[in-house]
Amino acid sequence: MHGKIRKRAILLGTFFGLLICAFTPFNNTYLNATPLAGGHFPLAPFFILAWLTAICALHRKVLRSHPLLTGLDLMTMWILMVIVSGISYTGLARTFFINLTAPFHFATIGNKWKEVLQPLLPESLHPTDPKAVEQLYNGIKGGPFMDNLEIFNSIPWGSWITPLMWWGAFILLCYFMMLCLTNIFSRQWVENERLNFPLLQLPRFMEEAMDQGLYGSFLGNKFFLIGLIFCICLHLINGLHFYIPSVPEVPTLILAGKYFAKTGLFSGFHKLKIYFYPAFVGFAFLASRQISFSFWFFFLLGGLFYGILSASGLNIPASALGVTFGPTLTRPEETQMIGAYLVFFVFIIWLARQHLKQVIKEAFGADSTRGEAEWMSLRFSFWGLAVSGLLLTAWCVYFGIPLLVAVVVLLAFFVFTLVASKAICQGGIAYFTLTAAPIDCVTTIFGSKFFGSVGIAITAMCQKILFVDLRESLMPSLVHGSKINEWIRNKRLFLLGITIILLLGVIVSFGAMLMVCYKYGIRELQLDWATRTSMNVYDNVVRIIQEPAATSHWVTTFATVGAMVMFVLILAYNRLPWWPLHPIGYLTAYSSAMKILWFSFFLGWICNQLTLRYGGVGLFKRVRYLFFGLIMGDFLMGGAWALYGLYAGQSYQVLPG
Repeated sequence: MHGKIRKRAILLGTFFGLLICAFTPFNNTYLNATPLAGGHFPLAPFFILAWLTAICALHRKVLRSHPLLTGLDLMTMWILMVIVSGISYTGLARTFFINLTAPFHFATIGNKWKEVLQPLLPESLHPTDPKAVEQLYNGIKGGPFMDNLEIFNSIPWGSWITPLMWWGAFILLCYFMMLCLTNIFSRQWVENERLNFPLLQLPRFMEEAMDQGLYGSFLGNKFFLIGLIFCICLHLINGLHFYIPSVPEVPTLILAGKYFAKTGLFSGFHKLKIYFYPAFVGFAFLASRQISFSFWFFFLLGGLFYGILSASGLNIPASALGVTFGPTLTRPEETQMIGAYLVFFVFIIWLARQHLKQVIKEAFGADSTRGEAEWMSLRFSFWGLAVSGLLLTAWCVYFGIPLLVAVVVLLAFFVFTLVASKAICQGGIAYFTLTAAPIDCVTTIFGSKFFGSVGIAITAMCQKILFVDLRESLMPSLVHGSKINEWIRNKRLFLLGITIILLLGVIVSFGAMLMVCYKYGIRELQLDWATRTSMNVYDNVVRIIQEPAATSHWVTTFATVGAMVMFVLILAYNRLPWWPLHPIGYLTAYSSAMKILWFSFFLGWICNQLTLRYGGVGLFKRVRYLFFGLIMGDFLMGGAWALYGLYAGQSYQVLPG
């Protein structure tokens, strides 16, 4: 699949992407319907891709004319939708406005936010009109009965224009840095390391079959039909059960924790759950066996580690964590990931050392070379990264963050994002969460006094906006885009499309979220999680300001253990050809995502293992259609039930929320 994309692919991708951005806040927060844009293989873009591919294939077969859209056009359109879809919700808009206003709306005598927190927040970064904030949470009077134009005109834009401009500059600079980082590492990951990109396998295979006039054969493959029909039957029965409880249900969740004691060697499994998601079994089958094995193995090993500590008498209290900002960090043992992330980042740089030398040479005058996966020259990427980094640092310093703190925190932000992006793209993890946050890493090394009062307040806001919840992060989608870019000849048109859709996506997502909030009020929307997590951030900020603490002994110990374990894993992985474990698996050992996906990765791994062991590559090529069918079936049924949910007022959830 190599060729030129047409302008219609960019226009359609932009149109559908912005449509998703405009509808997602209403769909997710008011209707509480099936998320349209969740994860790194979001539902709505693939649902649209599947139907458009079928329409284009049918048009080509019936009329025997030039295709409305080529396979490469469709892939381009799909990745543009994927790139922008996360911005509309968890990737940015879900917590953004709550993050800016919570210190004022939820300030009480008890939490002391008014005395401790509010004086630290520059007026340019939040709306200063109390009425604008009050209406955001309670809604405009009569808002539910107003049409969209009336709501748009009633929003107090004068209070929002200044903070939106300043935060918009921060967000777009971060996005530009991610684009430059992706372009710098794309040749290394796509061409030199030849990453597998499991999440791209089905879309690529669909579009190649369509271009070759074989899409009918693809859909009619017996293995594909088995997987597809299985998912249709499963979700038809369970969906009917959701709406009509008298219809029997096929269980897809087993609470296995009840079979394990709360104390002793297996105490770490007393909350174990077994989820069955056919699509994620498919992704796991398409991933490297070594990686799929490592995901579920390290998850179970992490649970066993809790039990070993308990059985040995080391019952470390959660209070030993101190103050942390990790989205799922609940126990000191989980801070192993801080050290593991840092060492794995060094490993990424070490693997790319020859490529990075070339980047530096080209940046300072050597003849420019262009890899197949690169949108722009390495020279432009290097200096773009440097300039945007300086501008971000200047932004931070302007708002009171000490220079050294700004540099260290921004570095931590992008280190964690880079590591997570490689784990997601190489491992095929469509649903991913961090354990520890970048600020936790900085605190572990330097202590909380390092930040200063203003520093911790502003950096915590910045982290909450873009760098802590990576379920819909932008950079992994850009990395997937760099793989698709390998097949495109007119790369500048693709880059122009990405630039336009990112800029418009931020504008549309902010506008759509503000309209929903002012129409109904945040209190009436499904934003309890966003409100709670934002309030936790500011509670932690105030706690650090009032009682600065040195680095926790236990956190430092486990972070060091994590660094050592990761170093040994990397050494064994790099030196021993027979070594069965991949270091990426360790990075996800305590991720809440793996609590949901571990069993799916186990099933995918064992199917892959048995297929290659007893049937070889030939059987694998035939059987993979079964797993294509599982992915297709899950997402088509997810889209179908999502559409029905708009009519019914509630949705049967096919995929993880």
